[in-house]
Amino acid sequence: MVLMERDKEVLRVIYRMGFCLGRHIKFLVGFSSARVCDRRLAKLIEAGYLSRKKYLYGVPYLYTITHRGRILIGANKRENKIRLEQITHDIHVVDVLIYFRSKYNLLLSDFESERELHIKDGFGGRQHHPDFVFVKGGKTFAVEVELTLKSKMRLEKNIRDNYIKYDGQIWLTNNKKIHSFLSKIADEYAGMQVMNLEEALEKCQSTKSLE
Repeated sequence: MVLMERDKEVLRVIYRMGFCLGRHIKFLVGFSSARVCDRRLAKLIEAGYLSRKKYLYGVPYLYTITHRGRILIGANKRENKIRLEQITHDIHVVDVLIYFRSKYNLLLSDFESERELHIKDGFGGRQHHPDFVFVKGGKTFAVEVELTLKSKMRLEKNIRDNYIKYDGQIWLTNNKKIHSFLSKIADEYAGMQVMNLEEALEKCQSTKSLE
C-alpha cells in the first residue's frame, strides 16, 4: 500500500491512547465516514501496521498498533499490554476526550494522555497521572474518569496532586457514592469540577461526527 500522512496520524492516535475503537479513530483523525475509515483501517491491518481484536463480549474490536507500526512512527517499540479490567474505563476515557475536544473546539495537540505523561517520567518511580490533560486558554486541566470506589485517602491524594500540578481538574463518574464524596471535597479545592459521566457519554455519542 502507499502510505499517506493520514495513515501515520491513525497510528499516532492509537499509540497515544493505547488502543481505540473504530469510531474513535474516525472522529479523532477526521475521516469523512465510517465506511471510509473502516476500509483504510483494513488496509493498515493487511499491511501489518495495525491489529484488530475482540477482547470482551459485547465490546467492539480494539485497534492496537503493531511492532511494525511503532517503528514507522518512531515510537517506543515495547508492546502496550491490554488490561481486561481496564478496557471499559479506557474506552470511556477516549469518549470523554472526544467530548471535551468537541465542547471546546480543541486540537489533538492540546491533549496529553496518561500514557504520554508516564513516558515523560522515564525510568523513575511510577507516579499518579490523570487519565489525560488538556490546555484551554493558557490553562491546563486534569481529567479523571472514576468508575470504581477507591479508598477516600487515595482519592484525596490524587485530587491534591492534581490541585498542585494543574490549574483545574474535572472528575467524571457514574457511581453515586464516588460522586457524593467528590462533590463534598470539591469545596476544599479551587478549580475542581465533578460531572456525571453518563451525560458526557450521551453527548459524545450523539455528535454527528461519531455516527
